[in-house]
Amino acid sequence: MKLTVVGCSGSFPSADSPCSSYLVEADGYRAVLDLGNGALGALQNYCGLYEVDAVLLSHLHADHCIDLCAYWVARNYRAEGCPEAIPVYGPHGTAERLARAYDMPEEPGMKEVFDFHTLNSGTFRLGPLQVTAVPVNHPVEAYAFRIEHDGRSLVYSGDTGESAELVELARGADLFLCEAAFTHGKEEIEAVHLNGRQAGEHAEAAGVGRLVLTHIPPWTDAESNRLDAAKEYRGPIELARAGATYEV
Repeated sequence: MKLTVVGCSGSFPSADSPCSSYLVEADGYRAVLDLGNGALGALQNYCGLYEVDAVLLSHLHADHCIDLCAYWVARNYRAEGCPEAIPVYGPHGTAERLARAYDMPEEPGMKEVFDFHTLNSGTFRLGPLQVTAVPVNHPVEAYAFRIEHDGRSLVYSGDTGESAELVELARGADLFLCEAAFTHGKEEIEAVHLNGRQAGEHAEAAGVGRLVLTHIPPWTDAESNRLDAAKEYRGPIELARAGATYEV
């Protein structure tokens, strides 16, 4: 698999990156994990607008899903006609949430452009990819994803506070794309986000091969979070950056 970081800024876009969005490719199949503020524009640097095969939304906060409204425009009003509807997997109420965001009636809303599927805990297939979704620890319904192909695996935390379920999902993964929005010793809010040290603890407990820290807001010192993670996790650690690619 190939993982491309389309956007990795937490909460709002930075000068250098859109909000959360990640492109996963395998055997010509393309799945997008989250499509936050500004991500649709950046996505076009790595993939044609009409070459995406599926979209997975970890949760319905705007910094993870709002550019699906712009994607609806790009598909619905394409000069050559609207392409075939693509599957969009998200929490309960995704179709209605996006219709409200665009100020359109909930029926049909965006359902003629996107084939909406409701996420539940479990495993399903997207083309050549095996996807496992598990609920994680966030104020709204939120999921982490494990993507597997040809004996390799990557795990994306989405947004979460401390989560034993995330550790189990990530166990033995080759690459762990884990949020680290908070700073150790600064934000002490439970069940919202991880800090760098907690991300390192989760990675170490899961025995992952590589840790990539993401969803760090522009006001947070990312290098401090990386150093905190390194106190707990003994493997290689990187900070996600827009445009970075990983072969998994």
